[in-house]
Amino acid sequence: MPKKSAGLLPFRRRGGVLEVLIAHPGGPFWSRKDLGAWSVVKGEYTDEDPRAAARREFTEETGYEPPHELSIELPVITQRGGKIVTVFAAEADYDPASAVSNTFETEWPPKSGTMTSFPEIDRVEWFSVAEARSKLNAAQVVLLDHLQETVVG
Repeated sequence: MPKKSAGLLPFRRRGGVLEVLIAHPGGPFWSRKDLGAWSVVKGEYTDEDPRAAARREFTEETGYEPPHELSIELPVITQRGGKIVTVFAAEADYDPASAVSNTFETEWPPKSGTMTSFPEIDRVEWFSVAEARSKLNAAQVVLLDHLQETVVG
């Protein structure tokens, strides 16, 4: 059975430009990766309602209170590894500098026997939809298309 994730894609308008808030994954593997490495703030769930999972994961990974209403359901996508991702979008505004992520532990450096803690996401940033296209995981780019069609028309 494939893993499932649910996420939240906040958006805002600045000077007539549609912007989205996306996250850069934390940890040593991602530290020098940029293009194609960013993601919608999301996380895995099993028997939970996807909206509830998206809200929970957003708070865990950013420290932000999610918008009251997740107003737009974007198309369900399947990422390259087979993970099924459900994403909701909502208009909101957050200060990227105030994001605080939960952490995970991994052996680092490899084969050292030392467990090191890293944030799940090391930063969030607002990008125009055009900029986000090159930053996002390739499977998630279709979400931007749908959001833009829904919000801009």
